[in-house]
Amino acid sequence: MEEKITLCGDNCIACPRFNAHSDEELYLVAELWYRVGWRDRIVTNEEIKCTGCHSHKQCTYQLVDCTQEHGVEKCNQCSCFPCDKISKMLLRSQEYQKVCKEVCTPQEYEKLEEAFFNKEKYLGM
Repeated sequence: MEEKITLCGDNCIACPRFNAHSDEELYLVAELWYRVGWRDRIVTNEEIKCTGCHSHKQCTYQLVDCTQEHGVEKCNQCSCFPCDKISKMLLRSQEYQKVCKEVCTPQEYEKLEEAFFNKEKYLGM
């Protein structure tokens, strides 16, 4: 599988959000994100549309700002890697993985696992 790895170790190519383009696909992603707890409601298509990791995007773990402050493109290029921010992100990811196993169909889970639950592998840990 082709890879496009984010600064924190997500694989965009496998991500349903990254791959959603039609209104129907965007809605299904918004519904899935709500179901697994990544949103507190089913958001609009415009809000769920992937815009990538940019400085204008609010990162839950402040990793976008952190990589800019350290002058690196990805977390694993930083001299502080792995840091507390990465450790917290990985713990939270493990919790989301448990939820996803419970609420997703096998097909949904497979996509989410490849996209989000191989961070250590993609970060070279």
